[in-house]
Amino acid sequence: MHFLSSEQVRAIADQPTPHKVAASEVVWSGRIVDMVEDRVVVVEGEEPVVRQYTRHPGAVAVVVIRGEAGAEEILLERQYRHPVRASLWEIPAGLLDIPGEDPLVAAERELAEEADLSAGRWDTLVDFYTSPGGSTEPIRVFLARDLAPTGTTFEREDEEATMEYAWVSLTDAMEWVLAGRLHNPSTVIGIMAAHAARGRGWKGLREPGAPWLR
Repeated sequence: MHFLSSEQVRAIADQPTPHKVAASEVVWSGRIVDMVEDRVVVVEGEEPVVRQYTRHPGAVAVVVIRGEAGAEEILLERQYRHPVRASLWEIPAGLLDIPGEDPLVAAERELAEEADLSAGRWDTLVDFYTSPGGSTEPIRVFLARDLAPTGTTFEREDEEATMEYAWVSLTDAMEWVLAGRLHNPSTVIGIMAAHAARGRGWKGLREPGAPWLR
């Protein structure tokens, strides 16, 4: 095993490291995702290995905050998710399925369409891959504050037509994460990141257009 030096440890950060792909095939193509099979050279000089994964356009999510300092509330939405046969409490989110669209613009649209709200202040809260061993899907979670109603009620369809909404204490939401009551990854990660950021007085947050590994 190879361990990093103390200086190398201080520089730890994920970074792109593309490997040679000897062959690639789209096994199946769907409305949102494709199934891809690559033969990739993982170790130089050895035979390529087969790796299958879903190719996904990515998504944005929003931790929506209101309330006085120390008593902040976040917005949660209850939505049915058919693959897991469960209704999950989630933060607002949406796909990056418009080529070239700015992620912040997508987040602003989702906040308006799902909650009839706009925000005067936006920050990047946290970035992650949903399942990097099996999917390309990247998600950026924004923090939205200084809220105002849009004045327009968006017409919601399919699962969104039956959504329920709740403003909940950020402190309570963190407790629910640790108790196993919430399961949506953007929601779990967003709540934990927001709780940690509040503990730092909201200092050190990245601007909305910060670099994103995707």
